[in-house]
Amino acid sequence: MSSMIHFVANHDDLSTDKGFQFKFYCDKCRNGHMSRFLPNKIGIAGELMRAAGSLFGGSFYDAGTAAYHVQRAIGGKAHDDALETAVQEGKTYFKQCTRCGHWVCPDVCWNHTAGLCEDCAPDEHEELAAQQRQAAREQIHTKTREHDYTQDLDFLGQAKVEQCPNCQARLQPGQKFCPECGTASATAAAAPKEKFCGDCGASVKPGQKFCAGCGAKQ
Repeated sequence: MSSMIHFVANHDDLSTDKGFQFKFYCDKCRNGHMSRFLPNKIGIAGELMRAAGSLFGGSFYDAGTAAYHVQRAIGGKAHDDALETAVQEGKTYFKQCTRCGHWVCPDVCWNHTAGLCEDCAPDEHEELAAQQRQAAREQIHTKTREHDYTQDLDFLGQAKVEQCPNCQARLQPGQKFCPECGTASATAAAAPKEKFCGDCGASVKPGQKFCAGCGAKQ
């Protein structure tokens, strides 16, 4: 009776009829390694015979078809051997945590002092730095919410964003002319024009018939 193959869960099977290849990755950071490609001689031979059969027909085609079925019949054994070899090779690049069973990369996700993965035994210095940043983030959030950023807003007025009627540039509240093209804003254009006396230059209100400064008729 053939022995059972010891395999790991953290792998993807990339094998095709051309050959066998497997990708192993860290259960924590998902980085990993790919096994060397191992050609499948039966699969390659069958592909060549099928190609010859499609060109010449007859016995070549029959031979290619037969080789294809042979490859399917014994491909399982070749695949098992390749998987077993790849698993043994892949184990050398990872460490298995005896607490959670995960396979992790030794350079980033393994706590060498504790002999466990960093999910089960985080590095003290890394954890302290992470918690400090988390606490700072929470304090910034709290202090930011304590400050009143709306004290200068007019909640009773109508909120609107004014644009230049000519170039559509955004205008700040109170701007009478566009800073981009100099066109008067819609608010300024709609405002009544201020008049002045032609004799003395005094301001004249709308509807005023005589100047209050010099008496000249307006």
